[in-house]
Amino acid sequence: MQRESQTGHEFSIFWVPRRTIVSEKILEEAGVLGDTSIAEFPLYFLPLEKDLLSLELDDSFADLYLRRDPTPTYLLARALMLIQQKHGLFPRITGKGDNAKKLADLLARMRQELIAGEDTNESSKLGLTPSTTIESLIVIDREVDYATPLLTQLTYEGLIDEVVGIQNNQAEVDSSIVGVAPQLAQGSSTTGGAAPAQAKKRKILLDSSDKLYEQLRDTNFAIVGSLLNKVARRLQTDYDSRHGTRTTAELRDFVNKLPGYQAEQQSLKIHTGLAEEIMKHTRTDQFSRLLEVQQNLAAGADPSSQHDAIEELISRDAPLAEVLRVLCLESCISGGIKQRELELFKKMILQAYGYQHILTLDALEKLQLLLSRSSPVASMIPMSGAGAAAGTKTNYTYLRKALRLIVDEVNEHDPNDIAYVYSGYAPLSVRLVQCILQKQYLTSITRGGTNTAAGAGTGGASQGWRGFDEAVKHVRGYTFDEIQKGEDKAVKARALLSGSGEKKIVFVVFLGGITFTEIAALRFIAKKEEGTIKVFQPPLTYWR
Repeated sequence: MQRESQTGHEFSIFWVPRRTIVSEKILEEAGVLGDTSIAEFPLYFLPLEKDLLSLELDDSFADLYLRRDPTPTYLLARALMLIQQKHGLFPRITGKGDNAKKLADLLARMRQELIAGEDTNESSKLGLTPSTTIESLIVIDREVDYATPLLTQLTYEGLIDEVVGIQNNQAEVDSSIVGVAPQLAQGSSTTGGAAPAQAKKRKILLDSSDKLYEQLRDTNFAIVGSLLNKVARRLQTDYDSRHGTRTTAELRDFVNKLPGYQAEQQSLKIHTGLAEEIMKHTRTDQFSRLLEVQQNLAAGADPSSQHDAIEELISRDAPLAEVLRVLCLESCISGGIKQRELELFKKMILQAYGYQHILTLDALEKLQLLLSRSSPVASMIPMSGAGAAAGTKTNYTYLRKALRLIVDEVNEHDPNDIAYVYSGYAPLSVRLVQCILQKQYLTSITRGGTNTAAGAGTGGASQGWRGFDEAVKHVRGYTFDEIQKGEDKAVKARALLSGSGEKKIVFVVFLGGITFTEIAALRFIAKKEEGTIKVFQPPLTYWR
């Protein structure tokens, strides 16, 4: 542009969320570094909901576990440091997993660097003292529980993500399912032939601004139909009430409510269409077969008894992602697949879906998601007497009983346990959060089968892993529980300034991705605790 244009230009480059040495090296080699103004825009957490923040890093799972690139951990640490500078230090940092430990170490290092680099005035000291509004930070590494995201999500929001896909709180849906957008429908007469082409896909906003969606999102899909039916009948009754209006005041009141009725009716139309589309998917024999295999594996059934069903899925040309999810689930839960059977499945997959998937299978092996039992990695499971040593593989066989991951009787209409989100399976990742926040409840449901939680009190996050130390040893990765303190004078000053009347917040961070179903389970815990749990994660979901 500079060579070909007669006028001079100024060039600016803004890196989001940070500038890197590598990028500047590339610009320098291209000979343009001196001609540009370079700055960074530290955009970290994006608020997707009032209780949900995300870094929206779509590749963070592959970066962390396949390419072993620590960049997502660093970006998450930077984002959490901004919260600490604004609201005070997390008084306690508890977590599980090797990358989670690296995050905690990075936060401690950044804190020391901040102290060393800042002037020692009172305001900066206050920013580096324990918060009076935050109770603790809980960090869960995705690799401690690979099985949960491999299962098919069964909440309404989870199934929308499985069937249609949700990105940045939006789903792109065929307009034949949810209808044409109102403004497009109104302007269709003037746009001529171009409107039908544009109207094939419609973007639907899926967040709490839609009150109906807020009610439906975290419920098990089994009851969504009856909930929609109730809303439809209520709207019909409210709308029919206009015939009973006798006075002018009553009529005016109805007219004032009309925009609300119309908005709710539009929302009802959208979600009825979406629910019907999902039902077409969930009522197929293939979906039922897949779900049966997944639930049998999660419950600890003999894996070889499920192989005929998996072979049938491949023969029927089921989507490759679904087949691989089932095989990876078996590998994670059962400590690998028998060598001969794994080789047979690999051969079938390559013949049915194409030999380009040699690379896919190789990547899954590197991720330790698809292994043979003869593999040295698959055979490594934590021993109960291993002391403080971190587990090298999550032992689902032990944890299924110790933390009661399978709940036989689940009431989807009025759930009393997080297992409702998978119709009988409680996500291990969220059970670990319960080990810290809901000790008394978890003790009561596990006491019958094991004394793992003996002595666990009601101290919640202030007691860390206490009472569940033995169970946690059987989960992959490093276990840590650290307390952050500040100078006595600064701590007293912060307490005086902020007071201590507010409910304290617990931050739950998922490093490497989280599913919508796990978010629903965490919201269920938050309601039970009558407090607020904030959930943070680099991407929102990572399985695509």
